[in-house]
Amino acid sequence: MSTDEGRLDRPKAAEPGPGPGTGLLQQRTQRVLVASQILGGLGTATGIALAAVLAKKVSGDEALSGLASTASVAGTAVLSVPLAALMNARGRRAGLVLAYLIGTLGAVVTVVAAVIGSFPLLLIGLMGFGAASSANLQARYAAADLAEPDRRARAISTVVWATTIGAVLGPNIAAPAGRSVAGLGIPAEAGPFVWAAGVFLISAAVVHVLLRPDPLLTARSLAPAEDQSPAARSVRAGFAAVSASPRARLALVTVAVSHTAMVSVMSMTPVDLEHHGAGIELIGLVISGHIAGMYAFSPVMGRLADKFGRFTVIGLAVGLLACAALLAGTAGGHHGQSAAALFLLGLGWSAGLVAGSALLTDSVPQAARAAAQGLSDLTMSLSAGIGGAAAGLVMATASYAWLNLAAACLLLPLGALALFTRRAQRP
Repeated sequence: MSTDEGRLDRPKAAEPGPGPGTGLLQQRTQRVLVASQILGGLGTATGIALAAVLAKKVSGDEALSGLASTASVAGTAVLSVPLAALMNARGRRAGLVLAYLIGTLGAVVTVVAAVIGSFPLLLIGLMGFGAASSANLQARYAAADLAEPDRRARAISTVVWATTIGAVLGPNIAAPAGRSVAGLGIPAEAGPFVWAAGVFLISAAVVHVLLRPDPLLTARSLAPAEDQSPAARSVRAGFAAVSASPRARLALVTVAVSHTAMVSVMSMTPVDLEHHGAGIELIGLVISGHIAGMYAFSPVMGRLADKFGRFTVIGLAVGLLACAALLAGTAGGHHGQSAAALFLLGLGWSAGLVAGSALLTDSVPQAARAAAQGLSDLTMSLSAGIGGAAAGLVMATASYAWLNLAAACLLLPLGALALFTRRAQRP
C-alpha cells in the first residue's frame, strides 16, 4: 500500500477546519467534557457494579438478574435519537444536561423500587439510569465539534480515555456506597444508586455552567456556507446523509460490530472462567485488564487514526478483535490466555470506536452530524443488546468457543466492507 493510498481517508485536505481562533475554545471544551466524563463514568460504573445483584434481590430469581443490564442498555438505545434531536435544536449542552438529569431520576426510581420491592419499577428506573450512558457516548462527539479535522480522532479518544477513571473507581466504591445507607431503610445493594444520583447531578451542573459557548452551535456558526435549516438538521436528514455516504455507512457498521463483538464475548467470559475454576479475584483482574484495554489506550488509537487514516485503524480493530476471539475461544483452562484475549478485545473495541466515530463525523455534512451520531449510538446500543442476549443462548446451547467463533464471523463482513469502500474511493 502506497503512502497516498494509506491516507485517502484523512480529512485534512478535504475539509476545512472550524476556523481560526477556536483553538483555546476547543481546549476549554475538551477539559469540561473530560471532567463530566469522569464524573458520569464514575456514577454509571458505581451503579452497574451491583445492578444484577440488586435485580436478583428484588425479584428473588437469579434468572431475572440479567435483565438489569438489558434494561440499562435499552434505556441508552431508546434515548439516543431523542437526545440527538434535542442537540440538533438546542446544542450539546442541553442534550447532555437532560441526559444526566434523566439518569439522576432513573437512579432515584431504582432506589425507590429497591425499598418497596417492585421489580417492574426497578427495570423502569434502570432504563432511566441508562440515559447517563447516552450522555457519556455523546460527549465524544461534542469533543469533535470544534476540533481540526486532522486532530478529530485524538479529540474523541481523549474523552473516551477519561472514562477509564470512572470505570476503574466505580466498582471499588460500590461497597462503601452500600454501607453508607445502613440505617436508612435502603438495601445496601441500592446504595451505589444513591451515590450515582448525586454524581449525575454534579455532572449536569458542570456541563450546564461550564460548557459555554456550546461547541455544536459554535461550529455551525463557523460554517455559514452550509444549509443550517431545521430540515437539514433533522433526524431524517441524518439518516439520509449516512445512507448517501459509503464512508458513513462503514463508520456506522464499524462502531456497531466492534461493540457487539466486545459485549458478546466479554459478558460471557466470567461464566467461562468460573467453569474452569477461576475465583472472583481472578475474574476481577481479567475484567480490569479488559477495561484498561478499552479506555486507557484510546489516545493511541486516536493518534493512529489521525496519522495513518481511519481505514487503517478500522483494519487494526478487525485484526485485534479476531485475535481476541481466537485466543479466548481456545483458552480453555489457561487463564493467562483468557486475560490476554480480553485485553486485546478491549483494544480492538477502542480502535473501532475511535476510528469509526471520527470517520462518521468526517463523512456527513456539519448540519446533519448530530442526527447521524445519534443514529450511530442507537445502532450501537441495539446491536449490543441483541448480541448480549444471543451470547447467553449460544453459551447455553453450544459453548464459549462457539460464541467466539460467532463473534469472529461478525468481523468478516466488516473487513470486506472496509476493503470495498477503500478500493472504491481510490483515484
